[in-house]
Amino acid sequence: MRRPPAVARVLERVTRTAREHEMFAKGDTVLVSVSGGPDSVCLLYSLWHLRRLFAIRLEVFHFDHRLRADSAKDGEYVGRLADRLRSPFHLRAAVDAPPKGGSVEAWATVARMNAANEVREATGARTIAEGHTLDDQVETVLMNLIRGGGLEAVGGIWPGGRRHGDSGLAQPLLDVDRAEVEAFCGALHLRPRLDPTNRDTRLLRNAIRHRVLPAIERATGREVRRPIARSADLLREDRWELYASALDAFGQVVSGPPEELRFDVAALLALPEPTASRVVRLAQYRIMEREDAAPWTREAVDAIVDLARGRAGRHRDLPNGSTARREREYVSLSRTSPESRE
Repeated sequence: MRRPPAVARVLERVTRTAREHEMFAKGDTVLVSVSGGPDSVCLLYSLWHLRRLFAIRLEVFHFDHRLRADSAKDGEYVGRLADRLRSPFHLRAAVDAPPKGGSVEAWATVARMNAANEVREATGARTIAEGHTLDDQVETVLMNLIRGGGLEAVGGIWPGGRRHGDSGLAQPLLDVDRAEVEAFCGALHLRPRLDPTNRDTRLLRNAIRHRVLPAIERATGREVRRPIARSADLLREDRWELYASALDAFGQVVSGPPEELRFDVAALLALPEPTASRVVRLAQYRIMEREDAAPWTREAVDAIVDLARGRAGRHRDLPNGSTARREREYVSLSRTSPESRE
């Protein structure tokens, strides 16, 4: 049976993206993260249509953030989709709420990914597939530009896959735009759930989506989403080269167990500054715990490099209860202060 053009177009893009980034291997179990919205429903049905081509097995995951009174209905809807596609369904729900004054989006991402990783480990799934689209990519790039991020930020959403090491994540829709998602769902007569909070322009992402991008396109008289996404692709390649350099340098600079890592001061200061800062970021990941918010502020990274340049005896408190202390020949990075262990 011939597929509708809107469906064929999305499947072609997903196939190309998955192959380019080596997202799936024959025999993989893929845990598909489905919110119930258009993007994730498109993702689920795309991978279902392509499951034989990739020789993969699908399982469906839904996380209820409990941020809306009727949020449980989203899980019920996703459960029905999984049942229709004869795929195992895993439902998890938040056990806490966003911290007061904190980023709801950041909290939601950490909570959802922690739950998804637990399910992945329990099921033996190789990859978690998420439904971020080209529009999400563009919005993320602009958000990070507004916030003043570096290459890691303006390179946008990492596609995942195994091209640069196995990340355990995959973003198969990253070359599919929102209009194509909606056309795909319409062609298959799917009726995804719609989250009313996505229209709230008090939230930065929504303001960019509904106001900033349309204004840029009106002012320039051209479509800007794909060019911005293409710039992010190019920046990610530069980002990867710097990351690879940091990985090479890590073993010469960092030693010790995760509870207390040590930076060799001479080796750290001998590195180019972009490489040195990435070595520090890699080390911070080693001591993070699953529930931590990411401590990758520029100030936290600079604090460790500053300690390396200064005299022994100084220390700095870092995010998530970490402490860095300048010793004679190294800077130590630990989860708790050295005094608390004495």
